[in-house]
Amino acid sequence: MSAAPERRHWRFTGLVQGVGFRYRARHAAGLLGLTGWVENCCDGSVELEAQGAPALLDKLVPTLTATSRWIVIDGVSCRTVPLVENERGFTVRGY
Repeated sequence: MSAAPERRHWRFTGLVQGVGFRYRARHAAGLLGLTGWVENCCDGSVELEAQGAPALLDKLVPTLTATSRWIVIDGVSCRTVPLVENERGFTVRGY
């Protein structure tokens, strides 16, 4: 029996813009079969929401950072948020 899906919202600070973070996040989410979105914020941080099995969500950030030596995360916050029904895929938002 698999665990019930959940949705998490992350906020990353550090060297997270201009280093391919959003596209690597989309790739990592695709590998793990997660849905959601990632977006640059005007303060230089990046926000990300992903939905899926908790064990797969636990693998998202390590998978994302393992593929780039340029991404430097200095701070991260994570919280559980309500599920988004009928969400399909993982999108890159913003510029």
